[in-house]
Amino acid sequence: MISLILSFAVLIIGYLTYGKLVDRMFGPDDRVTPANRLTDGVDYVPMKTWRVFLVQLLNIAGTGPIFGPLMGACFGPVVFLWIIFGSVLGGAVHDYMVGMISERHDGESIVELSGVYLGSGAKWGMRLFSVLLLLLTGTVFVNSPAALIDRLTPMANDTRLWVVVILVYYVLATLLPIDKIIGRLYPVFGVVLITMAVGILGGTVLGGYRIPEISLANLHPEGLPVWPFMFVTVACGAISGFHATQSPMVSKCITSERHGRKVFYGAMLAESVIALVWAAAGVAFYGATGGLYNALSTLGQSDTVYDISTGMLGPVGAVLAIIGVIACPITSGDTAFRSARLILAEMFHLDQKPIKNRLIVTLPLLAVAAVLTQLDFNVLWRYFSWSNQTLAMISLWVATAYLLQNGRVRLGSLVTALPATFMSAVSMTYILMADEGLRLKAAIAYPAGIVFAVALFAVYILKYRAGAQTHSI
Repeated sequence: MISLILSFAVLIIGYLTYGKLVDRMFGPDDRVTPANRLTDGVDYVPMKTWRVFLVQLLNIAGTGPIFGPLMGACFGPVVFLWIIFGSVLGGAVHDYMVGMISERHDGESIVELSGVYLGSGAKWGMRLFSVLLLLLTGTVFVNSPAALIDRLTPMANDTRLWVVVILVYYVLATLLPIDKIIGRLYPVFGVVLITMAVGILGGTVLGGYRIPEISLANLHPEGLPVWPFMFVTVACGAISGFHATQSPMVSKCITSERHGRKVFYGAMLAESVIALVWAAAGVAFYGATGGLYNALSTLGQSDTVYDISTGMLGPVGAVLAIIGVIACPITSGDTAFRSARLILAEMFHLDQKPIKNRLIVTLPLLAVAAVLTQLDFNVLWRYFSWSNQTLAMISLWVATAYLLQNGRVRLGSLVTALPATFMSAVSMTYILMADEGLRLKAAIAYPAGIVFAVALFAVYILKYRAGAQTHSI
């Protein structure tokens, strides 16, 4: 219990201290934001800060800070350390920088930003990579709610029916102006997600469950190594490249750059609080990592969350679980497809004000997603997780390039360069070792991942020195 309290304290202190440092490195000012300057009634829509914060939280969260931390908790309480430090030093920095850089570029997507700061080759690679990740994200967040709705409505007994219903909703949420569905429903579901986490925390503490203290021991029942598997598995609870596709969407709605730390950095830390609660609750409820692992393997993610909620909170927990595990993933899925629409529209220069142009992009996307829903959820999640962390790596290098060129303090580029280097090692090592990758031995994958990360950091040092010489002339 003490470890959990200290973890919450680190997140709060991180927001008040490191968050301010990151904000200072970027240097927000009072310029007119894209929301006010480019208002179009569809994607560029000014919103109040509290509403934008909740929209951002639901965009980036869904069941990401529930499913990922539960699977990450199978490694043991070492997951607490990754959630808190990964978020403060990496995830929140990532979300803030991408959102704020997008503000400075009229709300452009991470794809367009990568072209500006990393070159045209990176831009085309990111176009393909981002759309693939968003398709995987949207598909992942179709299957899990459809499966739970099917369980709760035995008369229908057809998961495919609910997949179709959810995809139809996605069409509407992707096409309609952002303030019609997303801007109205997301604040409500954001409150539900927070309430669900508070309830689970209360149930864990008041129910007499034993919350494990932080330990570096690897307790995974199958013996999977913490490095790099835990760092990829947790995904949305600590750092997530998916957020790089969502922050630009919200940057089109913020009315002042000075609200950026609250909206982007703050929403990520709020997600990490939720992740901590579920990581602790999962191990506490099942008594050990083995029990949690067995539940996830036999019941699946949605049913495990349902069982924890009902077991700790009874009928109230059942209602929260139903809303949380059905509504919340859907709210991440629809914004995934909306972001994919915007990226493809940028690519093909399609004005998104006419609904015809929105349909041209949206319908093929959802058709591909319908095919992907036939794949196994666990396989989809593994590919989603690796793609997620790889996109986070690239986004952090984009932010580093921006700070080298535009930051008020060039040394401030270290706030993004260091986590970018770390995630480079994670991403490369994972794809070399994992079953869905090259399946190489650790003796090869570990040094290869380190060499890859060091090489990228060396390039950063060269760019930093070149820039310093230019500025001194």
